[in-house]
Amino acid sequence: MIITQTLVDGGWVTQDPTDGQPYRKLMDGFAFEIGTYSVIPAEEEARQWRDAELKATDFIAPLFDHPQRDAHIIYREALRQWPSTEDFPITRPEL
Repeated sequence: MIITQTLVDGGWVTQDPTDGQPYRKLMDGFAFEIGTYSVIPAEEEARQWRDAELKATDFIAPLFDHPQRDAHIIYREALRQWPSTEDFPITRPEL
């Protein structure tokens, strides 16, 4: 179990950190990570998800005999065009 603690008034409090606050993650009671929390903008989080989806489907593009190849090619094109659409970053493309 991972517990996140935030530094508040000089003491560590178990809660979700806010932007710019120091934090530490505890794993089973042992200090695991210390850093400064920062909120990832929705656009950046969406791009990270999109990049992971493209990477996860890279292997299908060269496989001409894959049963869902055409669907994946269309999906990958939608992923590439998604940042330039009105739906970005709210509505993700679906396979």
